[in-house]
Amino acid sequence: MSESRRTMGVVPVFSHGDHLTRHDLESIADDRHRYELVDGVLLMSPSPRPLHQRVVARVLARITPLCPPDCEALPAPVDVVLAEDTVMIPDVLIGRRRDFTDRALVGTPVLAVEVVSPSSRLIDRHLKPARLAAAGCPHYWIIDPSTPDMTCFDLVGEEYAQVATATGEGTITLTAPFPITFSPADLVSDY
Repeated sequence: MSESRRTMGVVPVFSHGDHLTRHDLESIADDRHRYELVDGVLLMSPSPRPLHQRVVARVLARITPLCPPDCEALPAPVDVVLAEDTVMIPDVLIGRRRDFTDRALVGTPVLAVEVVSPSSRLIDRHLKPARLAAAGCPHYWIIDPSTPDMTCFDLVGEEYAQVATATGEGTITLTAPFPITFSPADLVSDY
């Protein structure tokens, strides 16, 4: 940590304009907020709401049994280290077992899923997919529980192309990264 950074209790203080790294991110105490880095800039998200977590749990329950043996599906918070200054935390991710360390997934996930919250809308719909596409993540899904809707993207060249979308009771049927069918309404229902 540079001399311009000090510690107040257990929360580090970073100087305005510091270009942060994953090591700086690891020095932040667990305070129930989600901290991510994009090009050395710190992003903070509040704790997710119950509806958000319901969607995460249902997606995870559906995809876990379908994962190939060399992959693992995990919910947030799991750091995905795309570069020393870019660390993201998808709400659900599938990664290759060989890419997990004891602290993070180092490298590109096979699938990243984001459940949109009011505070994360721009990040989930624009910033994260741009960074994940640049890193070569082949599949990216966005679920908005407020509508509810789900949109799935596959990497084509260097950009994501929409391959499926559904709203409410509609369904999405995918073949990659494995065969699966979703209904956005099922992901949010309180049954």
